[in-house]
Amino acid sequence: MIPELGHFALALALALALAQSVLPLVGAQRGEARLMAAGAGLATGVLIAVAAAFAALLWSFAENDTTVSAVVQNSHSAKPMLYKLAGAWGNHEGSMVLWVLILALCGGAVALFGRGLPGALRARVLAILGMIAVGFLAFILATSNPFTRVWPPAVDGQGLNPVLQDPGLAFHPPLLYLGYVGTAVTFAFAIAALIEGRVDAAWGRWVRPWALASWSFLTLGIALGSWWAYYELGWGGYWFWDPVENASLLPWLAGCALLHSAIVVEKREALKTWSIFLAILAFSMSLLGTFLVRSGVLNSVHAFANDPERGVFILALLFITVGGAFALFAWRAPALMPTGIFAPLSREGALVLNNLLLCTVAAVVLAGTLYPMFADLMLKAKISVGPPFYQATVFPLALPLILAMAAGPLMAWKRARAWPVLQRLWWVALVALGVIALVWLVQGRPVLPALGFGAACWLILAAFVDVAERIALFSRPRAAFARARGLPRAAWGGAVAHAGFGISLLGMAGMGLATQALVNVRPGQSVPLAGYEFRLDGVGDVVGPNFTARRATVTVLRDGAVVTVLTPERRNFPLARQTTTEAAIHTTWASDLYAVMGEEENGVATLRLHHNPLAPWIWLGGAVMALGGGISLSDRRARVGAPARRRAAAEAEA
Repeated sequence: MIPELGHFALALALALALAQSVLPLVGAQRGEARLMAAGAGLATGVLIAVAAAFAALLWSFAENDTTVSAVVQNSHSAKPMLYKLAGAWGNHEGSMVLWVLILALCGGAVALFGRGLPGALRARVLAILGMIAVGFLAFILATSNPFTRVWPPAVDGQGLNPVLQDPGLAFHPPLLYLGYVGTAVTFAFAIAALIEGRVDAAWGRWVRPWALASWSFLTLGIALGSWWAYYELGWGGYWFWDPVENASLLPWLAGCALLHSAIVVEKREALKTWSIFLAILAFSMSLLGTFLVRSGVLNSVHAFANDPERGVFILALLFITVGGAFALFAWRAPALMPTGIFAPLSREGALVLNNLLLCTVAAVVLAGTLYPMFADLMLKAKISVGPPFYQATVFPLALPLILAMAAGPLMAWKRARAWPVLQRLWWVALVALGVIALVWLVQGRPVLPALGFGAACWLILAAFVDVAERIALFSRPRAAFARARGLPRAAWGGAVAHAGFGISLLGMAGMGLATQALVNVRPGQSVPLAGYEFRLDGVGDVVGPNFTARRATVTVLRDGAVVTVLTPERRNFPLARQTTTEAAIHTTWASDLYAVMGEEENGVATLRLHHNPLAPWIWLGGAVMALGGGISLSDRRARVGAPARRRAAAEAEA
């Protein structure tokens, strides 16, 4: 009975979303307040209905209801409760319900917290969110019903993919979807502005919190997924430029550009057309990522579905949404004439350079991701685009981007001079160059890790200089504390986010100095690596909740003293008929000691051993970046709509 109620709730949500996509839009066009006000109630109704459907799905998985097809395919009675619940969104059907639930939450948030918006703008935003919900709810009901029954009931489920049975993967999809769906709200604001034909400082103030929240959740989601790949897949890396990894990076890059562009709209009423374009682009990249993951056109550990019917449906939705949005943009954008004028050398100019470089990086990643697919389809040629391509194309673009990130916040609005900025950053540049030279001379490695360390120091110290200049730390040290207390949280958040990116760069540069060894050893034998001695003490059997494993015991010594004991495992899941590796990691924050167990034969075990300097800093930097976004979002100015539009309207009437 519960699954039928969930199915009915999805159908009810579709009906309410249809009304939400029509009535407020008509009301805004006709100026009818009652129809415009209906949007908030309908958005709340959609939220309640989708939440009820998702609750029914969670109940089905928690109770292991083997009459439901999704439960049979993705759960098992022996699984821990966390993975039973995670199985609700660890499959294609359930993940799409989670997608729509987060979209409904965003619609409900706009309805609740958007009371300060002009009635017509709020109605149009809710209508566009309703249209997006209609598309995805129709997709779920037509091709991906999570409540499909099976008869006779199965004895038990087949279990979740063993690779996904991990706490990191339990929370990775919700965080990533919060970021994806947040771009839908900025998209809705952009389309509403195009329909209305007006973008001003108030619009930038309303859009920026959504862009900031979306970017922060995407940062956390990407960092968590990278961390999971590092310790769960057992290959010792943090980013493989997998096509589906790239699909999450693309909206992050576009969202980062939008976030900075919205600042210029708010402060200077410039870059209006560019901000609208970026809002459309960010959501388009989110939809493209959904298509890549759900259509089966790419083979990836992240891919959920392999169904041409679903792929065609999402592709049609992608073309309608993106094609319609860009067609409207081409028609209406010329009317959005900029009012803010600025010199190329200014903070606005630095933000424009930042945006251009971010979009160029996104274009390179998009080409590398999609070209193999088109080459296979059109030329019947199998082409592989891997890390060497991205290292040769993305890194040269990242260098000027990092330079601009440090210098931009120190420039004045409208018109700046280069010399004052150079005066503030000269010692930062000297430190960065010194670090590059030191790493290059000591390590004798390729220049890329040395450049990474220098760029990281440049960003972190420049973020410190930015805050120090704002609070007059060096010129008026006695008043610095009071000025720091009065400094807007948005300024603190921007500096923290930039420093967080520098911290991640430190970790990435450290991974460039990593050492590894693939060895075959017998119990009692030792292997030297990076000043450590890895000794295999033995291999034994282990029984888990739903798996059996062979566990190696590896003692790590340095100068004869025991540093740690690593216990990597090779797990066998009988139900899924799948074998996975469980890496053993000892971290000191300065480095990771990393061991993975491979095959055994005739008493000889294969071990892959890594020494990864500064590896934990990659994910620490991601957390710091998201923290910076949260600090900025806590600024009251980011949560209170600017009254500029209402004031301008009152003056016009007078």
